Amino acid sequence: MGPISVVPTILTLANLVCGFAAIHYASEPLGPTAVFGWSTITVGGALIFLGMFFDAIDGSVARLTRSTSDLGAQLDSLADVVTFGVAPAFLMLQLVDAYYRDPGMVTGAFVGPGVASFYGKAVWSIAALYVCGAGLRLARFNAETSSHEESDHRFFKGLPTPGAAGAVASLILLQQHLMFTRFAATESLTFDRVAALTIPVIALLCAIGMVSNTRYPHIVNRYLRGGRDFGSVVRLILPVVAAVWFLQETLAAACTFYALSGPLGLLRRRKDDPVSPIEDDEPEVE
Repeated sequence: MGPISVVPTILTLANLVCGFAAIHYASEPLGPTAVFGWSTITVGGALIFLGMFFDAIDGSVARLTRSTSDLGAQLDSLADVVTFGVAPAFLMLQLVDAYYRDPGMVTGAFVGPGVASFYGKAVWSIAALYVCGAGLRLARFNAETSSHEESDHRFFKGLPTPGAAGAVASLILLQQHLMFTRFAATESLTFDRVAALTIPVIALLCAIGMVSNTRYPHIVNRYLRGGRDFGSVVRLILPVVAAVWFLQETLAAACTFYALSGPLGLLRRRKDDPVSPIEDDEPEVE
């Protein structure tokens, strides 16, 4: 490994550390932390997005410094399976356990393969399926991708793991934000439980999306590089402006829309050409 490849490797390891730290914070009892006073689950969700930032730039830095390598690609996938696979699944388990656990339960957990509650078993199973989906998604990417060139990296086959993690983590962040800012104590328990019921369903859909053949655009390579017309620039700027005032809401809406963009694009292409089969011949990138 040449000396210049140290920079992208450090960025990839930073992504891995973010995933590990997210799991650490999520494993703590739900409550405020020293990080801006955020709850433990909020810090865990924020660390997933920080890992997403490192994941987005490590490949670009490697190509810029001409230090792409098979070692870097394998390390990137190992980091991604922790930050975008294990961490979101564990965060979801802790969220459900925090709001459905019996207050009188001192030991044990509400969710798990050996608990009495059917819902607790189902949520644990969904989390396990999500982790397996992320692992399969990354393994398929490594097996099918043969080029590191940006020109070949405009689409994903299947929902990318950062996109799936973003959908799950952004909804968890939104739930925590609304709980502490919008709902009175008498209303919060109902809201918490509804959210804890909905987020596992989203995670299950994301797990299915990761192992599907549905085509997803690569945001950076497809929309942020090269020249754009005025309308495209406005559409890109509007979410950024909205995030200034409504950060959690905008983040959840953007991540959910991206997760839905694959099936919606498939339906649009079938509507435009209902006779010809949809060929997914575009290369992918992680």
